[in-house]
Amino acid sequence: MRVATAAYPLDFLDNWQAYTEKLTQWVKSAEDGGADLCLFPEYGAMELATLQGVEIAGDLEASLHAVSERLADVDDLHADLAAKHGLYVVAASAPCFDTLQRPTNRARLFGPKGDRGFQDKQIMTRFEREEWRVTGSPGMKIFDTALGKIAILICYDAEFPLLGRAVTEADVILVPSCTEALSGYSRVRIGAQARALENQCVTVMSSTIGSADWSPAVDMNTGRGGVFGPPDTGFPPTGVIAEGEMDVPGWTFADIDLAKIAHVRADGVVLNRAHWDEQAPGPAPITPIKLR
Repeated sequence: MRVATAAYPLDFLDNWQAYTEKLTQWVKSAEDGGADLCLFPEYGAMELATLQGVEIAGDLEASLHAVSERLADVDDLHADLAAKHGLYVVAASAPCFDTLQRPTNRARLFGPKGDRGFQDKQIMTRFEREEWRVTGSPGMKIFDTALGKIAILICYDAEFPLLGRAVTEADVILVPSCTEALSGYSRVRIGAQARALENQCVTVMSSTIGSADWSPAVDMNTGRGGVFGPPDTGFPPTGVIAEGEMDVPGWTFADIDLAKIAHVRADGVVLNRAHWDEQAPGPAPITPIKLR
């Protein structure tokens, strides 16, 4: 498969037409680059709050509701674009008031033949839980697609190895992210690379970038697109398959060969994925040694 992963700027939108034109242009450019799948970042949907004006966009609680109320139309638009351009589209994650009193952070996957799926974020950052009161919705999914088996770890989730291990059957793990500073970007990137190492798979990271001073939640954004594999047989020695320029908007493209993933899992120099269960099934026993 050929993937396109976004470094995506958040814009203040004048109207719904401005959003549809922006999204259409992005998906078309992914298709023009030969992509079979394109990945938008975490919380890229927050720009939809601007459709209700600067006051709503600048209010933490009101912005959650403003975006969630648009999701039905947003999802229909993504589904139409996936079908029209013949590729899988992972929409920018968004707060979703579903059956819970507080919203989840939800990424949605749209297939070219009308298939739809979603993955909710599992573990909230401090800002999400303490200030925004976004909540987790437990349960990981693996999407069995025509491109291969795909899972999604939303941003902070990629920093937790047991969540990655839960989707070890996935060939590709998508990591949509939204990080304010270089330190946050680096944490998620290191997590994405660690999951590629452990699972001997490919991880694909997207980012929000730039300033959105109309929002107290996503006002500053640092990142770039990146595609990572295990630094082993058939992959670059650094594990970096492709990487965009920091804070420069656009797609980063990469080709992913599922045969190489199968080969490194079966006959790599190391076999992290197969050897995972040799770890102690809990905290390893510690023997205190006093040295003088």
